[in-house]
Amino acid sequence: MTAYEPDPRRWKALAVSLTAGFMGLLDVSIVNVALPSMQAGLHASSGGIRWVVSGYALAFGLVLVTGGRLGDAFGRRNMFLGALAAFVLTSALAGAAPNETTLVLARLAQGVAAGMLTPQNTGLIQDLFRGAERGRAFGMFGAVVGISTAVGPILGGFIIALFGAEDGWRWVFYVNVPIGVLAFALALRMLPRSEKKQVKISSEIDFVGIVLLAVAVLGVLLPVVESDQGGLTRLWWLFPVALVFGVAFVRWEHSVVRRGRSPLLDTRLFTGTPGYTTGAAVGALYFCGFAGIWLVFAMYFQQGLGYSPLQSGLSVTPFALGSAVSAAVAGRLVPRFGRRLTVTGLAMVAVGLLAVALLAELVPPAASGWAFALPLLFAGVGGGMVISPNTTLTLECVPVRMAGVAGGALQTGQRIGTAIGTAVLASVFGMVLGRGYPVALTVALGCAAVLTCGALALAVAELRARRHRASEQEAEARKAEASAADVHRG
Repeated sequence: MTAYEPDPRRWKALAVSLTAGFMGLLDVSIVNVALPSMQAGLHASSGGIRWVVSGYALAFGLVLVTGGRLGDAFGRRNMFLGALAAFVLTSALAGAAPNETTLVLARLAQGVAAGMLTPQNTGLIQDLFRGAERGRAFGMFGAVVGISTAVGPILGGFIIALFGAEDGWRWVFYVNVPIGVLAFALALRMLPRSEKKQVKISSEIDFVGIVLLAVAVLGVLLPVVESDQGGLTRLWWLFPVALVFGVAFVRWEHSVVRRGRSPLLDTRLFTGTPGYTTGAAVGALYFCGFAGIWLVFAMYFQQGLGYSPLQSGLSVTPFALGSAVSAAVAGRLVPRFGRRLTVTGLAMVAVGLLAVALLAELVPPAASGWAFALPLLFAGVGGGMVISPNTTLTLECVPVRMAGVAGGALQTGQRIGTAIGTAVLASVFGMVLGRGYPVALTVALGCAAVLTCGALALAVAELRARRHRASEQEAEARKAEASAADVHRG
């Protein structure tokens, strides 16, 4: 077995891959403040515009695990370059869309490209880094995930202010083109070449698993993204369908492993990898509460207070600033504090959101932008301590051969959480809107805080489990030392 020799260009390669990953994740939230501009510019229906957001999240979530498996099979570099090229092309198509239908189709294709691109980041980290460096790299990736979601509304507001309300939304997509082209050129130079593999499509790619998982994820996401149009009532039957296909998927993957073939999602990740299952659940539940607040804030500030997209984005800047700073610091503190960082961060987010919910009732609406600044900053600092450390801790024990699919599964949970949280919080906001915008914001943020507390409970349970595993390992080490001492004396 050859010794590990670090690639001298590994940090540059990571910077290139994270830049591309940032674009894909940014497009989840950046369009929220641009929706009114899109609807006016294309004379589009509210249902069609809703699919600009929902369709992207749906396509993104459907292909993440498949993208990770394809990267494992065909090489990260090949998949990264192909997905990045597709993302740049579909971004240009979305920006140039002449009508609602073209825009929705372009966003679906863009979501597929982003879903294929994102898991290559975690796979590359597993390939290029070892030990403490891997923890730092995962910390940087987690920071990108959190910051990209938080700064989306701010960047969207700036772009629309710069290019105008009528066509500014097009530049929300066009901005990806020059950045993507530059990232592609750098990736050609920086990313390590994959080893040549003799891959047999029929044995390496689990097509049955792809279909079963796609139907299961679609069955969960479709009713949720259609919830504000009665989707939960019309499409409720998709939930039991999703359950049936989900069970069938797990049973099929078990059988694939038993036969010695390559599964789409190796179920041993959830049974034989310490901390992976709970960490993935923490991420999914946190994104239920975290990702949905941006659409709620956009509706409150733009519809309720008459803010421009730029003013709306700037109003949530404290969260983004706090998240950016703490994520950079928290990634370096994971080896020292571990899961305690996640627990502390989740508690801070819950407290910050509850404070904003309370202030929405107490302060005049005209002063809410300034009044929310401090608790949003506090919540942002906590948010930066959640995603980056949780990503590191969840993936730290994953074998290199499962790196891509493990990252894809983790991101799938977060994308499902994003879709569910956005739909739920927007629906709650709409249901109580008759009592006024401040009340609607209070109730929606209260729901977000409850979801965050659910993630907090899981994180506390995982912290206790880690301490128990550590104490067992110490006891076994002491027993081994005692046995060795006895043999030496004998």
